[in-house]
Amino acid sequence: MNAEYTAVVKQEGDWWIGWIEEIPGVNCQERSREELMESLRVTLKEALEFNRKDAIAAVGTEYIEEKIAI
Repeated sequence: MNAEYTAVVKQEGDWWIGWIEEIPGVNCQERSREELMESLRVTLKEALEFNRKDAIAAVGTEYIEEKIAI
């Protein structure tokens, strides 16, 4: 399943800063737009994986995973 997210980016002086709209806490800053976009991709991937692991740890045993599309 391919998911799309929205990066909000802007240049502030010598830095590019950005956030992922849909996932709080995913934000980065880099010296170039290209570096920023790659950092956002990596950080988003890590955040999603952390959230998955955290959810599974919280649920304990005997659970079902269901895919949901919007």
